Amino acid sequence: MVLHPKTKVRVAGQEVTFCCKASGIPMPKKYYWYHNGTLMERKVHRYGSHLVLRGLSLEQAGTYHCKASTEAGAIRSAPAELTVLAQGQQSCKAEPELSLVELPNECPQDATGSRYYNVGRCPPAPCASSPGEVAACGEDAGRCCGVRRMEMREIPCAGSLLPIKVVAECGCGPCAQPRVLVQGRVTAADTGEPLRFGQIFLGGRKVGFTGYKGSFTIEVPPDTRRLVARFVDRQQRFVDAVKVLPFNRRGGAVYQEVKMLRKKEPVALDSSQSNAIPLGEASGQEPIGELVLPAGVFLRPSGEVFKGTVKASVTFLDPRDMATASAASSDLSFANAEGEIVPLRTYGMFAVDFREGESGAALQTGPVEVRMDAGQVWMPEHLQKMKLWSLNPETGLWEEEGILRQARGSRGKREERTFLVGNLEIRERRLFNLDVPEDRRCFVKVRAYSNEKFNPYEQLEGVVISLINLEPQPGYPANPRAWGRFDSVVTGPNGACLPAFCDSQRPDAYSAYVTATLGGEELEAVASSPKLNPNAVGVSQPYLGKLGYRRLDHDDPNLKKTAFQINVAKPDANNVDETNGPIYPYRSLEECEEAPVSANHLRFYRVEVDKYEYNVVPFKESDLTSWTGDYLSWWPNPQEFRACFIKVQIEGPQEYMVRSRNVGGSHPRTRGQLYGLRDTRSVQDMLLENTSGACVEFKCSGMLFDQSLVDRTLVSIIPQGSCRRTAINSLLREYLSRHPPVAENNHTAAFTMLGPVDPLGHNYGIYTVTDQNPRLAKEIAIGRCFDGTSDGFSREMKANVGTAVTFTCQERPPGRESFFQRLLTAPAEA
Repeated sequence: MVLHPKTKVRVAGQEVTFCCKASGIPMPKKYYWYHNGTLMERKVHRYGSHLVLRGLSLEQAGTYHCKASTEAGAIRSAPAELTVLAQGQQSCKAEPELSLVELPNECPQDATGSRYYNVGRCPPAPCASSPGEVAACGEDAGRCCGVRRMEMREIPCAGSLLPIKVVAECGCGPCAQPRVLVQGRVTAADTGEPLRFGQIFLGGRKVGFTGYKGSFTIEVPPDTRRLVARFVDRQQRFVDAVKVLPFNRRGGAVYQEVKMLRKKEPVALDSSQSNAIPLGEASGQEPIGELVLPAGVFLRPSGEVFKGTVKASVTFLDPRDMATASAASSDLSFANAEGEIVPLRTYGMFAVDFREGESGAALQTGPVEVRMDAGQVWMPEHLQKMKLWSLNPETGLWEEEGILRQARGSRGKREERTFLVGNLEIRERRLFNLDVPEDRRCFVKVRAYSNEKFNPYEQLEGVVISLINLEPQPGYPANPRAWGRFDSVVTGPNGACLPAFCDSQRPDAYSAYVTATLGGEELEAVASSPKLNPNAVGVSQPYLGKLGYRRLDHDDPNLKKTAFQINVAKPDANNVDETNGPIYPYRSLEECEEAPVSANHLRFYRVEVDKYEYNVVPFKESDLTSWTGDYLSWWPNPQEFRACFIKVQIEGPQEYMVRSRNVGGSHPRTRGQLYGLRDTRSVQDMLLENTSGACVEFKCSGMLFDQSLVDRTLVSIIPQGSCRRTAINSLLREYLSRHPPVAENNHTAAFTMLGPVDPLGHNYGIYTVTDQNPRLAKEIAIGRCFDGTSDGFSREMKANVGTAVTFTCQERPPGRESFFQRLLTAPAEA
């Protein structure tokens, strides 16, 4: 499906056009349209690939999708939502929704000490088209609900006033068009070696190369619903990796680690002899099966039988080895007879590479036999459903090659076994799979939070949640014997729903291993020991007990805290305790996606110790649609994010909080006005006594949102406590003196500068990274800052390397007010 119908909003009486388009061999010409899952009459609506509805009524609201079919099969589009408004009804309410931001510590807002303030937000929902506005197929006017007016307020804060901008009114306007990107790194699954200058394909089109360190950036084409990328090693050391990459349709960049499987060393075969190659890599276990190659089976592409020595490489990905899941290709899905994309459960996949011994030219084969040991199939019902599949590298879907049938055979002289036997011919496609379609399916609801307070308004978007389906050993849920499937979904404003295999009869028939990453950073799961807290996990008892929730470090505190495992127990519709999530039946995806935050769900959170960010113009970095064009916006360009950090060395007996205060410095519209605050705790240098370092973010100098004039941010760096400035990086001081105006540094307890416009670098103690993902830009900059280098990445603080300014601090006497606190409460003219 190359064109999917789009979500639309119309007023009753208007008309709407939905469009879809499929490609294939032969080219699909027959299209069917469905409203809320019911086939629409072709004669009544006279549709083809376009569906036109005129004189809309309220009853015609709902979901629409199309199906295209040929004699070769069918494919179904993603659903599109049609909202039909009554005359006079507004699709965008003028009154903003509730949106809370956290104020600085010194700014409690009520008697309870709450520091949260409502700044409002406009939901980025589509608006109805204007009367008479007709959009051509595949196009739309692109009107969305957004901010119409903001107003400045001042909040009493420790004797002073803190400025903040809030949304005052919402209205319809042009939709934001943020770039949608997938970034990441491609490395070998076994050694971590990067794929240098590997080719990247989307469909059959080459779109770029990986970098020297295996890094890549893919801009997602408009209207993409399923992003299938193929990574190719030009040196032929790795099996081609076909990946279905998750992305955030609301814009921004999602980070993804891609693992490639190293090719098996080739063996020499005599083409005139029958040969058998074992399929199975798990140490200490019998192979899953074997590939039987009859004599004379190898062919040149012309069809001529090849005679001579064949170099044969057969690389088997064994699901009995838990470490192989990340290197598997595609997402183990196929299109059924109705065109719906449905999941497979794998018993192993193998890549083949046959070449002439002398010339190295690629070879094909005639009919070969795949024999699978039936004793390796632990679920008896799977024996009748096992099939052989090949991967379509352009769609990322598996396509059926044939059925495996039971037959008797022997392995060795005496041992009689039952095998599942199938046949295939190896032509252009080189990646095959032993799979069964699995209809026991559910969805798992997961949310990610910015901290372990789990406030509903502090959810994170753009987090990649990954779920690996496991088949546990009976009685040993923590020791799975194989993985069967994997999926990744990106969190939106209401979390994520991940598909998973489940069972209603045996809760532990399938389990799931779940992780979460944001910009390459692993998020932490809720603890399960020493005591399981249902309120923290997010799931009430007794269902939580049935799920058997366990964090990875449940039995061994030395293990990581970034994953959990559950039994995917299908909910019992007759049990009220199991009808409120976090597991939902497969046909209840909409219920899962729209579940309120009060419903049961599983949780991850970001560990940010002693770090605080405040923006005068509120912006949620994980949701690019929350960006507002304003002169006081911290990030002036939502298409590109430039993160700036300064490294501060502190000589003192403890760790200290360091604040950056960022004010307009040279732009006439912002001079003297606050952009925001950043607080960071210094980190002890493990090699230097009484020395710590802090990597403090400041607002980069540069163009503001109108891109017409540069502002050099006036940055003040202020450590908390009894501190005095003792050194300034000589290169930085010289640069600032050569680029006037120069900020005064009269007070020895702070460092002030007009931020550099140039990116500078570690020699100056300034670290600047530009990226389409704000969090990723900051993570990279912090890693370089900790390391004190231009391209390093460390989590170990080297406090005296690559430093911009040094302070000497003393332990604060009890009861004595710090300079930091005095500065906060000082009058405006100070």
